[in-house]
Amino acid sequence: MESETDPIITINDARKAGYCVNGMRKWARHHNLDFKDFVKNGLPASKLLATGDQLGINIVNRAKDK
Repeated sequence: MESETDPIITINDARKAGYCVNGMRKWARHHNLDFKDFVKNGLPASKLLATGDQLGINIVNRAKDK
């Protein structure tokens, strides 16, 4: 269940932020995130932010602006 404080970020959010699926697959692997789950269900914003990586931060910020 998505909450306003921890929204679910989807692969579509990543694509809208300008990131390709192949790049996201590599990024998820690097950060030990389940890419298949990300594609199928999305991930809580907190998981992307917890990576501390600018790519994750950009996607979350872009998704919050929609």
